[in-house]
Amino acid sequence: MNQPPLSNRDQTPSGRDRTRSGPSPRFGRRQAIAGALAAPLAAGVLAPKAPAAETTARSPRGNRIAVSTYSYWRYRDDSKLTIEQCIDLAAETGFDGVEILHVQMEDESNATLQRIKQRAFRGGLDLCGFSTHQSFVYPDAAKREENVRHTIHCIELAYALGIPTIRVNTGRWGTSKDFDTLMANKGIEPRLEGYSDDDGFAWVREGLEKCLPTAEKCGVVLGLENHWGLGRTAAGVLRLINEIDSPWLKATLDTGNFLEDQYAQYEQLAPEAVFVQAKTYFGGGTWYTLEIDYDRVAKILAAVDYRGYISLEFEGKESHATAIPKSLETLRKAFA
Repeated sequence: MNQPPLSNRDQTPSGRDRTRSGPSPRFGRRQAIAGALAAPLAAGVLAPKAPAAETTARSPRGNRIAVSTYSYWRYRDDSKLTIEQCIDLAAETGFDGVEILHVQMEDESNATLQRIKQRAFRGGLDLCGFSTHQSFVYPDAAKREENVRHTIHCIELAYALGIPTIRVNTGRWGTSKDFDTLMANKGIEPRLEGYSDDDGFAWVREGLEKCLPTAEKCGVVLGLENHWGLGRTAAGVLRLINEIDSPWLKATLDTGNFLEDQYAQYEQLAPEAVFVQAKTYFGGGTWYTLEIDYDRVAKILAAVDYRGYISLEFEGKESHATAIPKSLETLRKAFA
């Protein structure tokens, strides 16, 4: 550490510190011999040791476990709770944080945002993620620009809530009749006639790049999720992350959205992950049930030193009152 210079009062014209005087006349022979014998010992104790070769990595701690407010709702008419109700339940259950689903919010006024933030703080919870929806896969530039504005608005909401990352999507072609049909086809749908995937990726890249200045200004990382459309595979997500090459665009890894070669795709996406969403399906999945070995997932994430949040997205038919505590127990055990 740099030390402040000695004051003029404490220095001689030559720059020598006048407070460091020579031996006192009373400094006898016995004291001189004792000092000479002690010097090598002091040098051995005080001299910094050469750094030892690093043989092991840092000891990892368990990942913190959050819950998405989606887990309490799941788009069911009979279980849509307010964000504050979800925060209270998360605190009672023993989670470390909460991920907010944007479309679940009923009020975006600043007063409400600050009340939500205070509610989480008093419950001992981090607001750690903000799950948003957008699509840039439109031939119409005006539609893409509308989604850019929406995403920038979501970044600013996350900033006001103190949330460091938001989930973003590529979007999809929109040629499926509805979401149920898309799920029945395992997330695969035909392209718009006359357009290619390269066209779609160019539109997504353009849209995300327009959002990045706001993300950087607000300190909010965009986490591009493997969430159907052009981001259905790890390769699709990584293509955009690598082409854009910004520290403010990384990945949100959803364990429930790889329907083929899931563990190989987890391994591909894990090095870029800043947030992980962990699906469970107690009572059977809403659209499908995916078998996920969370011990294996934990090892994949540990291999790339992922230390961020694991956010539960319960997507089963069982009551959230019983399924969410069981899900927490599963994730705590795997990511301890």
